[in-house]
Amino acid sequence: MRRRARLVPIITLVAGSTLLPAAVAHSAGAAAAGPQPIGKEAADSTTEQRTVRRYWTEAKMEAAQPLDALAPKKDAVRLTAAAIAAQTAADPVSVPATSPAGDGVTVARASAAARASTGSAWTRGGAITTTAGRVFFTYQGRNASCSGNAVTSDNGSTVITAGHCVKMGGAFHGNWVFVPGYDRGDRPYGTWVATTLYTTPQWNNSEDINHDVAAAVVAPLNGRSLTDVVGGQGVSFNRARRQQMHSFGYPAAAPYDGSKLVYCAGRAFDDFLMSRDIGLNCNMTGGSSGGPWFTDFDEGTGLGTLNSVNSFKYGFAAGWMFGPYFGTEAQAVYEAAQGTDTP
Repeated sequence: MRRRARLVPIITLVAGSTLLPAAVAHSAGAAAAGPQPIGKEAADSTTEQRTVRRYWTEAKMEAAQPLDALAPKKDAVRLTAAAIAAQTAADPVSVPATSPAGDGVTVARASAAARASTGSAWTRGGAITTTAGRVFFTYQGRNASCSGNAVTSDNGSTVITAGHCVKMGGAFHGNWVFVPGYDRGDRPYGTWVATTLYTTPQWNNSEDINHDVAAAVVAPLNGRSLTDVVGGQGVSFNRARRQQMHSFGYPAAAPYDGSKLVYCAGRAFDDFLMSRDIGLNCNMTGGSSGGPWFTDFDEGTGLGTLNSVNSFKYGFAAGWMFGPYFGTEAQAVYEAAQGTDTP
């Protein structure tokens, strides 16, 4: 069923740097200023959801290919001190992680001893193995893959990913599903079909790499919401840059094959070339796009606070991955998604 994109009213989080209880994450703020996120209805009926779920056979998932590599446009705006000041002008906001039971979970601050990685398989278990997953969709007639992550939300049904993982080349993707805990073809927590897709107006209008952020609202499965099954990671906005971070994803281009969860870890740095993004030493390839970046990631519990996503690499610097700064625009996308009812 084809529908037009629509503008969606946004409610912001409470201003301040304190941790917000999950239950009041979006309910006590004023309306956000500036352009609103763009939303597109996807499979919003049970018949459509059944059709999409049946579409994704094991063979189609295994054959799905990552999208072409992204890069900043030639007229891209570089990061400046003024841009950093503008990004961090808003009060930082953090929403806590939640367990499948719906309880708030305290995320321990990462220790300095966290092991660096530039693209190793994640083998230490924890919550990240249930909240992170592969994203599958149809793009211009071919099946493709990205990555995503379930986060704490009022509707219990919100997945954060990259803008180009929901829309690219002027059109929203079709047959969009999220498979949390994907492992070598196994789908231990099911296949979750998107009912609504959101992205920033900057990505929607001009594919601005600095705002390559998106969220998907997924339909309940067997009468349960997504985070009731897999839990939800915390999410934060307007934080300081250059943090110790962990990124995760399902890279599917060589030398990876999309079969397992991979991670990178280290100190983030500012892009000094052609974007306002943050960077990380990371060898992950196509298919990892949309995978979560965490601050305060606890390698013991697998819990952290989502604060960016895998977005792009420069062709001449394969060892660097870049992700958008999570400011007010990303916050607005999250708010739109978590405030959307599921069918």
